[in-house]
Amino acid sequence: MKIVRYVDAAGAIHLACRHPDGSLERLAGDLFGALEPTGERATAHRVLAPLEPRAILCIGLNYRRHAAETGAAIPTWPVLFMKVPGAVQHPEAPILLPTTAPSHQVDYEGELAVVIGRTCRNVPRSEALGVVLGYTCANDVSARDWQKQSQLGGGQWCRGKSFDTFAPLGPCLVTTAAIPDPQALRLQTRLNGETVQAASTADMIFPVAAIIEFLSASTTLAAGTVILTGTPSGVGMAADPPRWLRRGDTVEVEIEGIGVLRNPVQEESTPDQAR
Repeated sequence: MKIVRYVDAAGAIHLACRHPDGSLERLAGDLFGALEPTGERATAHRVLAPLEPRAILCIGLNYRRHAAETGAAIPTWPVLFMKVPGAVQHPEAPILLPTTAPSHQVDYEGELAVVIGRTCRNVPRSEALGVVLGYTCANDVSARDWQKQSQLGGGQWCRGKSFDTFAPLGPCLVTTAAIPDPQALRLQTRLNGETVQAASTADMIFPVAAIIEFLSASTTLAAGTVILTGTPSGVGMAADPPRWLRRGDTVEVEIEGIGVLRNPVQEESTPDQAR
């Protein structure tokens, strides 16, 4: 099932099933409980990210060619960092280039995102896919100067990954029944229509089940936790010359069986004051 979270014309938020012909049927119930078709045709005024994550856990250096292009050694264990849940952005909504905490090296990273469906802990690899609700597309947008350069504070991974809008998710959540093997998906990222990343999730160093086993060890993963599983080669940082995101760009992340996550790029406007 492809589950879409959307806003209707009255401003109410609903869940719907997207049928093969593209039509939407409203669903009743809870994303982490029982969902039932209503038979009611739905019209989305605006498509939202599939969920509001409880946490966003991210794995770095999880494709061999990406590790090679950055000059990094193949890790022995999954490399963990985090994004704040407030960084989530919706499909078709803009990625905002930071201006108050300025970055001039904002990069794209197309990724497969895993949504944990039930609270779990100490999950063995053999049972790990059983705690997954489904999968969606993600863009691990990264301010490389904050992430990498010491003059901005020194290795600020979470800072460089957690600016507002730096975690686009969508356009839908595809349940595990429709994607029985998350290691057999084609992933592409396009920048202004040009393919810049193209890979198979089969190339992951640590597959989804191994990541869940690692992250859940002595650690509770709440239902609604989103796991970003790493990006393949082709990031802007590794291009010659580097290709940083600029105002007016459009980034698309497409994953086989899920769809296309599309976001334009704009600059942050006058910052909000404390409220």
